[in-house]
Amino acid sequence: SFSSSMSTNITQDPFYFILVGIPGFEGYHIWISIPFCCFYIISVIGNTSILTVIHTEPSLRQPMYLFLSMLALTDLGLTLTTLPTIMGLFWFNVHKISFEACFAQLFFLHGFSFMESSVLLAMSFDRYVAICRPLHYASILTNEVIGRIGFTIICRCTLAVLPSLFLLKRLPFCASHLLSHSYCLHQDLIHLVCADTRVNNWYGFALVLLIIVMDPLLIVLSYAMLLRSVLGVSSRAERLRALNNCLSHILAVLVLYVPMVGVSMTHRFAKHNSPLVHVIMANVYLLAPPVINPIIYSVKTKQIRRGIIHLL
Repeated sequence: SFSSSMSTNITQDPFYFILVGIPGFEGYHIWISIPFCCFYIISVIGNTSILTVIHTEPSLRQPMYLFLSMLALTDLGLTLTTLPTIMGLFWFNVHKISFEACFAQLFFLHGFSFMESSVLLAMSFDRYVAICRPLHYASILTNEVIGRIGFTIICRCTLAVLPSLFLLKRLPFCASHLLSHSYCLHQDLIHLVCADTRVNNWYGFALVLLIIVMDPLLIVLSYAMLLRSVLGVSSRAERLRALNNCLSHILAVLVLYVPMVGVSMTHRFAKHNSPLVHVIMANVYLLAPPVINPIIYSVKTKQIRRGIIHLL
């Protein structure tokens, strides 16, 4: 079988992991690559266009658009992190990835995932200040403050991922180095370790609480405070306008957290399901935000839409 032959090969060459495509559809990888290629093209062109529009249009040097450029950069980073291994596997049947490349991909993949969550939290604060403290908006969110927020996000995500990498790298791996995805994930690698992983598991649990649980809770809290403020406004038109200003951000939050919850649920409650389910859910989680976010902001944000049309 594919798995056993790959496992045998890898024990003779222990400095590599083996990536897997779509289980049961190995013969159709060239056809499966077509939608993946389309998604990557949409993500790269969409996010690059948003960054170009914000960079070239002086009127868009506002906090909301600076945070949007952070989101586009994060999405672009996430796309370019998985693109080489996924398309390499589909197009050229490259299954091997070295330890060093695998750990580098793991670092960037988890780092950009956490960054996505952190940027969306910063954007919820931006929306709260814009709607609830409009007169103080410019004085609170100065370029210096936004720069500090961006630097804090980078430090937070780097410091969150690095310890888990060091904890994982010190452990011995079993004879089988066969992964279950076409990219390197921490939860995938930890299953191949032949040692006590309690420290890694506890650290992973702490990370989940500090980022994956805390960020959406803080986003919900900021929207609860925002809603309370908006409902206090007398005019119905003003209420609708305020909520419409938040719609793009709400959709971006849903695009990130709904697949994230889906992946967690399948890992927790559908462990014995077909590997295909886990692979599809993981790919949706990694590809949905970078592909859908630029579409959301291009459709819903008039200034971005105009800028992209002007570029074309």
